[in-house]
Amino acid sequence: MNERVGVVALVAVVVLAAVGIGVLFSVETGAESPEPAAFDDTVTVGLTLEEQYELLDRPNVSLPRVQTFYSQYEYVVGYWGVDTYLATQRQAGHQARFGYPLATYVTDYGGTGVELSEEGYPVVERDPAWIPADAAWYVVDSEARTPGGETILSFDDRADAERFTDSAGGTVESWAQLTDRQFERGDADAARERVSRQAAAANETVADAAAHDDRPVSVVVGEDAATIQSAIEQAPPNTTVRIPAGTYDETLTIDRPITLAGDGAVTIRGDGNGSVVTITAPEVGVRNVHVTGTGTRAHGAESVPGDEGDHPDDRSLTYYGGADAGISAHVADGTSIVNVSIETRANGVILRESPDAVVKNVTVTEAPDAEDPYAGLLAFYSPAVVEHSTFVGGRDTIYLDESDGLVLRDSEIRDSVLGLHLMHTNDALLADNQVRNVTEAAIYVMTGPTGTAVVGNDVTDAGVGISVGGTQSYVARNTVTDSDLGLRILAEGSLYERNVLAGNEVGAHAGAVLPTNRVTANDFVANDRHATAGHGPLRVWADDGDGNFWQGATSPADGTPPGRAYSPTDPVDRRLHTTPGAATLARAPALDALAGLERSVSGMRSGSITDPAPSCTPNNPDLLARTAWADEAVACDGATVPEP
Repeated sequence: MNERVGVVALVAVVVLAAVGIGVLFSVETGAESPEPAAFDDTVTVGLTLEEQYELLDRPNVSLPRVQTFYSQYEYVVGYWGVDTYLATQRQAGHQARFGYPLATYVTDYGGTGVELSEEGYPVVERDPAWIPADAAWYVVDSEARTPGGETILSFDDRADAERFTDSAGGTVESWAQLTDRQFERGDADAARERVSRQAAAANETVADAAAHDDRPVSVVVGEDAATIQSAIEQAPPNTTVRIPAGTYDETLTIDRPITLAGDGAVTIRGDGNGSVVTITAPEVGVRNVHVTGTGTRAHGAESVPGDEGDHPDDRSLTYYGGADAGISAHVADGTSIVNVSIETRANGVILRESPDAVVKNVTVTEAPDAEDPYAGLLAFYSPAVVEHSTFVGGRDTIYLDESDGLVLRDSEIRDSVLGLHLMHTNDALLADNQVRNVTEAAIYVMTGPTGTAVVGNDVTDAGVGISVGGTQSYVARNTVTDSDLGLRILAEGSLYERNVLAGNEVGAHAGAVLPTNRVTANDFVANDRHATAGHGPLRVWADDGDGNFWQGATSPADGTPPGRAYSPTDPVDRRLHTTPGAATLARAPALDALAGLERSVSGMRSGSITDPAPSCTPNNPDLLARTAWADEAVACDGATVPEP
């Protein structure tokens, strides 16, 4: 007991000393500004990873840049574009997370010989220097562009700026004039608002594909043609080839817009080499068949079938897209695969450069003699709709690459290394899927995409439940249970709301270096640790006064709403739901005062998370009630989540 008293006394001394200082992270009047950093050493904002890759092939292109030193953030932040910088400063909560700018520099295009490329990108003869932002002159509304759209060029000398307008148009403004303008920057709200529209558009795509069911029968296998392949070759466009019940030992190529429809129990059995069905024409439908007998080349192809398309040098597309599958579609817009089962030794379905494809009521499983199957579905440059389907086994059960806008919904994914693996794909909608028994990541969004929406998914028994990178992502109403890590937060400028993370070793991990995410109205229940954080600043997990529910974080003594902040990374707070007596220590006046001071200053505790407004009751009782952990979600008043 004496030892505890001593610790509390020491804490009190630290609190008094900290309060007495009163100048943490401030800069003395007249202090020298820090020197500009190398832009490659900053934490950057404003371009996607794909856009940055594009610039690697354009060494003479030099886009406008800004770098800022903040009072409460340990890294220098680099902004691609003056407009990006100004829009970011006005975002809610920005100053609370970063503090105020200590110094801001912009690029000086004066003396660089700047001209505009055909796309409008600034091309220079030498790299621009850095100059203070408030001393520069800015050309607005010119023909200058970046991959993100219109941009603003900055000059140290007004005369240089005016000379640039002679050839590129625009007007010259001072820093004071520029900061009076309103600049908008996309955020995760756009992805949230897009969900319903994207779902409606997917419904239309599925409805359009249903027209493949209405084509008149032109050829019946066994009556009008001896084999399925000969029937395909006889069938006029926009007709149906009907296949009576039976097993057909064939490997097929469909090179015209027809529908291949089974009538009864139909099995198409390949010869064990290559894909069983290869589609090389638009508007092909495949219906009501079972496919087996694929080749064993799960990946590693050196060429792709048919037309090389617009991306012949894409190594990933050839390596994976040319592999063996039950059904492969190559440059085949509007393909529809419905009510089909595939037993594969390699891959289930491959879509290559086949937009507006529909995969519906499809089941892909491993063949009994499969040695190293890769994926149930591979999609490359193919924004498709995949729904009501089941994919079992493989390494990456579903692998998506360069398929912007793809919709995957109402499907089951299980028993693999990676469940859903998304690469270089923007604006995808991943909704209402079930993912089970995945050894690594159940839903893994990589390579810096924008606008990913991960909504309503149910994940159980994974190494990592949901891992989302990129920017402007929307992650909402998902449940992740019984996993090593429920939610890995790698995206920036994103919204994580109304998720349930229960019964995991770690509920969530904050890995993004920039503290620009909104994390609100989530429920953390029965996790060994509710949340952890990587190196970086203090992350504030609340939005507009709305925090999260943390089992054990609040009690009736905290009031309704609770008046005490909660930090899942705090040595004491993190044990509130697991260790008897921790609540008493956490609410000791001295310790509580120190914690309050630390949580109020964004840069004071590196690698930490705080919720200034924890919820007294679960935010998502309907989702929580579907899990095995609802009984442990005790509210401030002692009530538990009611049964549904």
